[in-house]
Amino acid sequence: MRYMLLIASNEEVARQRSQAELDAEFAAYTAFSKEVADRGVFLSGEVLHPVNAATTVRVRDGKVLTTDGPFAETKEQLSGFYVLKCKDLDEAIDFAAKMPGAQIGSIEIRPVMEWD
Repeated sequence: MRYMLLIASNEEVARQRSQAELDAEFAAYTAFSKEVADRGVFLSGEVLHPVNAATTVRVRDGKVLTTDGPFAETKEQLSGFYVLKCKDLDEAIDFAAKMPGAQIGSIEIRPVMEWD
């Protein structure tokens, strides 16, 4: 089954981190990416621009409405994701626990709908 691991972090906290802390996190994500690739479960993953680059789209009464920023104000923002092919939720949880973002933010695991 495919699982999307959504990385949520606090952008304000991230802006206050030192370059050494950011470099260490980048190195940890590089190691994590290598591990999931080497284990054959990596399908895709990306880092997202900050929420100030986001646009939210709604259609109401046939009119397209756009809003700068994310859908809702939150303490944590979606900062990236991985899509992994895991044998079950337990394996997805094991991988999520290894992600650097789990130490300072949170990782939401969502099964990807499989269509026949």
